[in-house]
Amino acid sequence: MRERGTRTPGAGPALAHVDISLGQAKTVCLSALTGEGKMDRWPIVYIRGYAGPTDGINTQVEDPFYGFNAGSTHIRVAGDGDPAFYQFEGPLIRLIGDEQYQVYVQGSQEQILDNPGAQPKLDQASLWIYRFYDQAATTFQAPPHLNLAERILSGLRHKVTSDGFDIEKAAAGLYDFIMKIRARTDARKVYLVAHSMGGLIARCMIQKMCQKDDRVAARDIVARLFTYGTPHGGIRSSGGVAEWVEERFGPAGSNIFAPQLMQGYLDPGKNFGEVCDKGWDPQVMPDAVFPLDDVFCVVGTDPADYSWGPRTVMGPQTDGLVHIDNAYVRGAHRAYIHRSHSGAYGEVNSEEGYQNLRRFLFGRWAAEASLADARLPQRAGVSWQLDMRLAIRGVSVVMSEQSTEHWCPILLADPQPAGGTTLVRTFLLDPADHPHAAAVAARRMRYTVTLRLFPVKDAQGVFDFSNSIEQVPAWSDALIVDVEPNLDDTGLTAYAAWNSMVPGAGQNATPVADQLPDKEEGQKLTFHAEDGALVTSVALPAPVLASGLLGGQASIRLTVRPRPPQ
Repeated sequence: MRERGTRTPGAGPALAHVDISLGQAKTVCLSALTGEGKMDRWPIVYIRGYAGPTDGINTQVEDPFYGFNAGSTHIRVAGDGDPAFYQFEGPLIRLIGDEQYQVYVQGSQEQILDNPGAQPKLDQASLWIYRFYDQAATTFQAPPHLNLAERILSGLRHKVTSDGFDIEKAAAGLYDFIMKIRARTDARKVYLVAHSMGGLIARCMIQKMCQKDDRVAARDIVARLFTYGTPHGGIRSSGGVAEWVEERFGPAGSNIFAPQLMQGYLDPGKNFGEVCDKGWDPQVMPDAVFPLDDVFCVVGTDPADYSWGPRTVMGPQTDGLVHIDNAYVRGAHRAYIHRSHSGAYGEVNSEEGYQNLRRFLFGRWAAEASLADARLPQRAGVSWQLDMRLAIRGVSVVMSEQSTEHWCPILLADPQPAGGTTLVRTFLLDPADHPHAAAVAARRMRYTVTLRLFPVKDAQGVFDFSNSIEQVPAWSDALIVDVEPNLDDTGLTAYAAWNSMVPGAGQNATPVADQLPDKEEGQKLTFHAEDGALVTSVALPAPVLASGLLGGQASIRLTVRPRPPQ
């Protein structure tokens, strides 16, 4: 492994570089560090969210793709908040164009799957819609002969109930659906992509159904799970009304969102309807059952664009329906996007959601940045938080954003957690494998992590603004990271520099290493191999270290981990 770099903090720009090659890999896991070509292209199974009572179900089943083809034509832009035209074709349509996935329909997708021995085998790179709501719809059967009173009662019942829907039956049906896809395509595994309640159906299958009745373990049939706005911790309203109604009455099957009842369909030792054990956490997904590294959760942070009823009951710190803190599995990958739960500005109908989905499924490298060795000033009544924004070159949207404005800043603790405070985790597509991924120079992938540090003061539990200048950070900067495969495709080269030291570098296609005003080589920044990854630390800019805001040793720990195919 070869390292080289430039000056130490205080001596000028900080540049980090590492080059790992075949001839110098004795101390590292070569297969993990070089990558092994494209990611596997398993079948993708979409699972829609909650449709409400029977009337809502009847409307949803009219769509052959359950809404994953819907897309949108509006995007919020600039400071005025007015929408502008921006065409997003929906995640299903985009994967057909970007990744050449196939959609098989012959009367129904189920009809195609019901002939497992048919030849030829179907392409593994195929898209499938799990239509679990069809069994609960009343529009696929002849209408019953009812008198006037019966019709009125039936109509009322269809507006408040969803007869025929059961989450465990839906989860068991998902297992059968996957097994049919495996038989018809010869794929060992599938990708699961779920919106809202669909993520709970997937988890019910993974955590409960796959552990019963001699079924195959979930980790052997599911490659990765991606969720948009799934209430992994249930749904709770600002006044607690929603959970009380769900738990006691469960209109239209909504009791599956009551946190007190979720263990019933996520734990093989429980029955649905039983109250959760004390201390049981619905957001915990046992890694032994399914690896957390193969789970990604999109968290919405915009309640304003959701329908007024739910957002009024649920309050802020939500996507209009699901609370920010309830929308992820603990320990899983996640991205925070300023989108609402659904609709024209919803998570599924968003470029942000799609770009995170595509990179999670097909990205060859996992990249992570964390704040390490920080020491916060000990001031009475002062807490510290970071705003974070992740952007990837060639992508028209922000990939993930945690900010005070969106109720989800990164809260800093002193002392820090072991290993530092995770700022962001993302995945990088190799432009050679994905020509439509972005307009990039050669195969160089660039991402930037913009940070803003704020002190929050309070006096006896009340915010103290007596000496504050609102929205002016104590420090802000952007770390620019370039990652590029070597010409012989046997390793990676990575560079990092602070934007304040190379003004405008993030907007310049030239490699950041070539933009430094002083290229004289100084003390090397050490990269090393750790658990099959490239790891280094980039010191914060010298003025920040000298100020003592985060101590004199604070740095950003960068990790780039090639992902082996499954």
